[in-house]
Amino acid sequence: MKEAYVLDQNFENIDCSQLEKGEYENCTFRNCNFEYINLSGFSFTDCEFIECNLSMAKLISTAFWEVNFKECKMFGLEFSNCNEFGMSFTFECCSLNNSIFYQTSIKKTVFKNSRLIEVDFTECDLSNAIISNCDLSGAVFDSTNLEKTDLRTSFNYSIDPALNRLKKARFSLSEVYGLLYKLDIEIDKNS
Repeated sequence: MKEAYVLDQNFENIDCSQLEKGEYENCTFRNCNFEYINLSGFSFTDCEFIECNLSMAKLISTAFWEVNFKECKMFGLEFSNCNEFGMSFTFECCSLNNSIFYQTSIKKTVFKNSRLIEVDFTECDLSNAIISNCDLSGAVFDSTNLEKTDLRTSFNYSIDPALNRLKKARFSLSEVYGLLYKLDIEIDKNS
């Protein structure tokens, strides 16, 4: 059975459970529901997802190339199951709580004004990424490459410098205690 090829389409206010498996290029999905939907084997190229719910969608071998997510709810997504070849996306004002990026290479990815609560970045390559004004409460960084990553405006992170690569990473002075938490020292923020 031949898979669909969909070009330059706009999808708005739909339940995507009947979305045909295939390749979607230069498409916009606005206020669409992908919650719990099996997107395995789908390909999205130069697509935009705006105000969509993708929580708990199945992403086995799903391809995301130059995809923008804006104001999306994306709880519990396993990006580590995606097709890693050419994977690139940006996230703006999204909630990615409990999502998994285990062992993914997502260099130069932009996370802006997003909630990354308890996201797993274990063994992830986040080098040259921009993580701007994001809440990283409970996010896991273990053997993560954060070289040249910009975290200056993000907050609530706990990153062990002994377990992660941080060369040339950028942090704000006001949040630097997120790097020192393991030392069990007290830092006077008023000094």
